[in-house]
Amino acid sequence: MSKNVKTIKELADELGTNKTRISRIINKNSISTQKIKNKIVLEDNSVSLIRQYFKNEMQQRLALQDKKLLEEYKSEINDLKALKMPSQDTKEEQANSQPQEELETLKEQIRALNDKIKGQEELNNQSSKKWYQFWK
Repeated sequence: MSKNVKTIKELADELGTNKTRISRIINKNSISTQKIKNKIVLEDNSVSLIRQYFKNEMQQRLALQDKKLLEEYKSEINDLKALKMPSQDTKEEQANSQPQEELETLKEQIRALNDKIKGQEELNNQSSKKWYQFWK
């Protein structure tokens, strides 16, 4: 065999595939082959055609994967946006309920302070009564 030819097995090993796939590519694309000593061999131009076929196939596969990933990311982004931005109704409800909650907490604080004041007044009245009762 001369140096400018390769067997199907050599090319398959080089490209990281199997002989059957190389044979199918040869048959599909009508690539010329020679038979030397009962072995099918490919010339340099045939080898370069097969390599080009693999490059194109790999690029198409990568482009398809990129497209799928892009669609997945877009759908994920849309889902996250939907979760992040609540609807207008819930925003209005939150705006209405927040001042009411603050008002309720302030009312409770006022009640607690009034109770403390009443308790202090009662203590003052009791201590003054005790004082007056002491002198009786």
